[in-house]
Amino acid sequence: MLRHVLTIYIVRASGATDEVAPTLSGVINMTDAPIHLVEMTRALGQPHLDYVIIGEGNTSLRVDADSFWVKASGQQMHNIMADGFVQVWFAPILAMLDEPPGDLAAQKAVMQAAKVDPMSPRQPSVEVGFHAMLLHECGAQVIGHTHPVEVNKLLCSARAQEFASNRLFPDECVLCGPASVFMPYIDPGLPLARALREQVRRYRDTWGDAPKVILLANHGLIAVGQTPAEVLNITAMCVKAAAVFVGACAAGGPVFMSREDVLHICRRPDEIYRRQQFVER
Repeated sequence: MLRHVLTIYIVRASGATDEVAPTLSGVINMTDAPIHLVEMTRALGQPHLDYVIIGEGNTSLRVDADSFWVKASGQQMHNIMADGFVQVWFAPILAMLDEPPGDLAAQKAVMQAAKVDPMSPRQPSVEVGFHAMLLHECGAQVIGHTHPVEVNKLLCSARAQEFASNRLFPDECVLCGPASVFMPYIDPGLPLARALREQVRRYRDTWGDAPKVILLANHGLIAVGQTPAEVLNITAMCVKAAAVFVGACAAGGPVFMSREDVLHICRRPDEIYRRQQFVER
């Protein structure tokens, strides 16, 4: 019998990079987040992109069926180090969505108890609930949540849902899917995670697949992917689409692709092939 071994590297707070050997059980014990999560988070946080500033945004990456890494509260994305993440168990966070604790103090206690390393001084992002939910519900491996200026120009406007529900050009369909989930403003944290779960399930019933883009009114963008490269590509394309939409509004109004044309692009074999390339790099 052949055993497939996945080599994972981590970057430590010192900047050193180490190879981590998997145990025979397949469980990888790490005290720091994998380098590809650190690098993706820093890339999303580059100041010139205007995706986030200061402590905005958060990211996550699945470890296995039981746990995931999530950005710690208060960390800045552009210079985050490997110790700026917290590894969290899925089960208590998902259970909290089903049976919400009575108050914020009780929620915080659940989040603390969900840490794989209870001695870690870091606290999971307040958005740990929607990270757990999306990784679980969408079968995703990586999540990137940002507050891009170009996207928020629309999400803070009367035309937010119109932008979310339509597509302007073929590559927006390829990278971002046939439509985006649109979520009216809800208090960040557990209320948002619970409401978003219902919207994601409704999207899957409508389109037969998980969303790639989630747009939160008066808040920001969530990219749902299988690799860090895919999350970066989805985010970049959504930001471009927002800029095109704003420009089209200034030029007399956007002309959207028809539903038939959107689905044709999404289902074309050559575009499916291209989409897979954008997942891999």
